[in-house]
Amino acid sequence: MTMKYTNITNIKDFIIIGFPGLPPEYYGPVSVLLLLVFLAIVIGNGFTIAVIICERTLHKPIYVIFFNLAMTDMCFGMVTLPKIIARYWWKDMISSFGACFTQMYFVHSLGATHSFILLMMALDRFVAIGFPFKYPVIFTNKAVSVACTMCWVLTFIRFLGTLFHALTLPYCDQNIIMQCYCDHISITRLACGDDVAYVNSVALANAMVTLLVPLTVIILSYFFVIIAVLTMSHTERHHKVLSTCAPQIFITCLYYVPRCFVYLSNTLGFNFSLLARVIITMMYSLTPPVVNPMIYCFKTKDIKNALMQRFKNRKVSIAIKTHCK
Repeated sequence: MTMKYTNITNIKDFIIIGFPGLPPEYYGPVSVLLLLVFLAIVIGNGFTIAVIICERTLHKPIYVIFFNLAMTDMCFGMVTLPKIIARYWWKDMISSFGACFTQMYFVHSLGATHSFILLMMALDRFVAIGFPFKYPVIFTNKAVSVACTMCWVLTFIRFLGTLFHALTLPYCDQNIIMQCYCDHISITRLACGDDVAYVNSVALANAMVTLLVPLTVIILSYFFVIIAVLTMSHTERHHKVLSTCAPQIFITCLYYVPRCFVYLSNTLGFNFSLLARVIITMMYSLTPPVVNPMIYCFKTKDIKNALMQRFKNRKVSIAIKTHCK
């Protein structure tokens, strides 16, 4: 029996399945785990943002970039996790038509913004190490703030086109999202009509530009950074420069490596089960927002020193107050 479709949208909401096939007895533990991940993302990135704002020693271009990365990570967690937590905590599987498309828009816009800010970070290190005398002129706080703001604004405007393009499709009878949040593939897979393939191909081209253009520039930037380091004469300077770049490279790898793995796997014909695909998507989406604050705070020398200094000052202040009493 074949299913007949109309060319008119007649569904009012979507059903979020989450992890397909998950037994009900695991709903509680999964909701608790997702809640802990949500708290880690919000608290960790919120802490990073607060430290960068409050510590005047961190008012430098690279930390303006870290501030924007932390903002994208925190916003991404706030956009994606509350609904899937509610799905397993209160069995609230329903997402309205408008809410699902809004979530899709923010998911892809935030991901693309993060990608372009990672590009900014790579360029920052490239100029700082390759052209150290020009760095203070090119990378000022104002210039970096304007550039990061443009990354946000232009990306969010560009993805309005993707959103409205998907909205032109009719959604007929299917409304089950086999994913933990609404994204473009999950939604348009449920569309009907003759234009679905065209809408998906345009969205794929947009995604490839978002992923591959920044990634290409990032790889070239860090390649030239490594070449520049190898040409330096002092071993100590090598170590200093590489230790400065290591956190940025690690943050970039956390974002791009899993995504490239998934795209390559699909291209080469490796098929994952539906559950495995959902788990992989959640891992590469949520691991960077959880891990990045630890990299900022424990692997970045200036932030670590600022935190240590504040901690020592607080201990001295407490000791003085205790002594006075």
